[in-house]
Amino acid sequence: MGKGGGCVPSKKKRSAVVEDPQRPIREAPIPVEENNLENNLENNETAVVDSVSQLKLFIVFYSMYGHVEGLAKRMKKGVDGVDGVEAILYRVPETLSNDVLENMKAPPKDPEIPEITAAELAAADGVLFGFPTRYGSMAAQMKSFFDSTGQLWQEQKLAGKPAGFFVSTGTQGGGQETTAWTAITQLAHHGMLFVPVGYTFGAGMFKMDSIRGGTPYGAGVYAGNGTREPSELELALAEHQGKYMAAVVKRLAQAS
Repeated sequence: MGKGGGCVPSKKKRSAVVEDPQRPIREAPIPVEENNLENNLENNETAVVDSVSQLKLFIVFYSMYGHVEGLAKRMKKGVDGVDGVEAILYRVPETLSNDVLENMKAPPKDPEIPEITAAELAAADGVLFGFPTRYGSMAAQMKSFFDSTGQLWQEQKLAGKPAGFFVSTGTQGGGQETTAWTAITQLAHHGMLFVPVGYTFGAGMFKMDSIRGGTPYGAGVYAGNGTREPSELELALAEHQGKYMAAVVKRLAQAS
């Protein structure tokens, strides 16, 4: 710039603002009242707790001989251990007749666990689906239930809801992984969020000294010929998955 342009102030020019030694210096233009701040924080925390206090995590399963049901009940314990989340057990409708079930020596169903309808599924904040394998994929009873959710799919009522799986197989090569991952297609069409348990169970996922069901896809149990009961390690993984899933559901609710 040329001289006299006026755009560059002289280095020797003193600031027009002169501090008055008699003027009190205020630390903030608006005083903060600590009591009000604490009350606001408490109210906000209460609002967050209230917003998630009624979260419902549905555990929806099919179990013929009780193995999946055993995992489901232990899973409920894990969910209920998380503040603000409640687990509700449901079974899907049976498709076999009583005569067939009797010939297969299937035990009676627990009357305390109600059957779920497709429409009721929309009320869940998250869902854990459990089922035994049939040749490496879900049992027909669970598939029949998913087939009945067409109206929910049409209206995308389940879109954005987190969901996970837990399974039962007869043998080690019977589909502990494939039974879960072939079911992911059901979630994809509904727009649901698949939440695997991963390796969050820690050291329990690496134990090799005994037979153990369960994979990064979700908890699992080996039923053998139907007489083997879930081991404590298998049940512990199911409880962990319930707790883990409840935490995910709660976190998503707080973020929304």
